[in-house]
Amino acid sequence: MTSLIRLMCALAFGFAAATPAIAHGPTPQKAEEKITISAPPAKVWEALKEFGDVSWNAKIKKVAAEGGNEPGKATRTISLEKGDLVEGLDEYNDKEMSYGYRLSTENAEAFPVSFYSATIAVTPAGDGSDVTWIGRFYRADTSNFPPEDKNDEAAVKAMTEFMQEGLKGLKAKVEGKS
Repeated sequence: MTSLIRLMCALAFGFAAATPAIAHGPTPQKAEEKITISAPPAKVWEALKEFGDVSWNAKIKKVAAEGGNEPGKATRTISLEKGDLVEGLDEYNDKEMSYGYRLSTENAEAFPVSFYSATIAVTPAGDGSDVTWIGRFYRADTSNFPPEDKNDEAAVKAMTEFMQEGLKGLKAKVEGKS
């Protein structure tokens, strides 16, 4: 009888140890991009500070916004090449020249993520400014075996390219090269 109990305990332990490896699901991903702009922080912030104005990002075809810069009330619907995403403003700090927002309504066909939150901030850097954009997100397909266009790599690539294009456009706008 003791051998049977040991065997059953060993099997139970083996199944318990294997379960996390089998059912892991998605893990949070992160993208962080930074650009230096040859302009004082106040000038850069002036171009960036309106949550509803993302004219500096060429990946965004149009935007509809409401609520100004009021956290919890401000929203924007951004139209991308393949569809729309709705974002909500979570925090806004004019003095520190930063704001944070999140995806409110996903569209995996337009952008391969199921959720994201992001912050963008302007800080002094020598004679100019650094703009840092950080996003945390989950892939579009949260199952254990997502298709290639909705997996972690696709989400990281899309978010990184989106941020790079936006920062490049912001730099051009502020430096007068747009």
